[in-house]
Amino acid sequence: MSGLRLNLRHQRLGQEGGRAFWEAVAAEVEYDCASTALLLCDVWNKHWSRGASERVDAMVPRMNEVAAAARASGVQIVHAPSSTMEFYAGTPARQRVLDTEPVAPPPDLEREDPPQPVDSSDGGSDTEAVDRQYHDPDRDGTAWTRQHPGIDIDDGADLVSDDGRQVFSCLHRRGVDNLLIMGVHTNMCVLNRSFAIKQMVRWGKNVVLVRDLTDAMYDPAMPPYVSHDEGTRLVVEYIEKFWCPTVLSGEILASCREGRET
Repeated sequence: MSGLRLNLRHQRLGQEGGRAFWEAVAAEVEYDCASTALLLCDVWNKHWSRGASERVDAMVPRMNEVAAAARASGVQIVHAPSSTMEFYAGTPARQRVLDTEPVAPPPDLEREDPPQPVDSSDGGSDTEAVDRQYHDPDRDGTAWTRQHPGIDIDDGADLVSDDGRQVFSCLHRRGVDNLLIMGVHTNMCVLNRSFAIKQMVRWGKNVVLVRDLTDAMYDPAMPPYVSHDEGTRLVVEYIEKFWCPTVLSGEILASCREGRET
């Protein structure tokens, strides 16, 4: 297979009758598989938030299915479980990154970075009352030790890194310009990690969020006082407005299947 045909969605600010409004706009693109990567952001084996862990557990089978289909179609798979690199020391997928000659990224592109639509200043967990009974109470990262075991790593082809410059170097050396991102959490790591949306957009990559395979750290007890799912939807729309388009995982799977059949 040579290409992924995807319908990307972004939000556009329009004017009608003197009134401003946001509207969702879809655009069909075709990405060459050899110049495309799929990155899994912080899909850890567990989280200090019980709610966060439960939602990741529910998404992992679909994430693994999409990663397997993309890999089979020639897309580069990048596993980025932050703060767990010791677990992968000596593995071929980790060593492949370390053996890649570094490339200096270009100067950051300037981007507008407005405030997010949800308040996660309390940590964002919707299960706070029981979190400390469910997981390690240390919130400095010791709750997670590796990527979720439900995500397969192909040591013959995949990459493992939690460093943005390493990921950029690997993508550049492999001629990858298009970066699909899935994982957690949309309003935190998926936006702000050195290998994730904001930085990769600033370095000029064509970034796309897989919007149905992500989740926000948001507590409905905080502004704007909406449900957890609505909070995640608002963050996705924020990303579509100011950072990058999004796609549904079904689009990726359908395009991969179509490519195998032709």
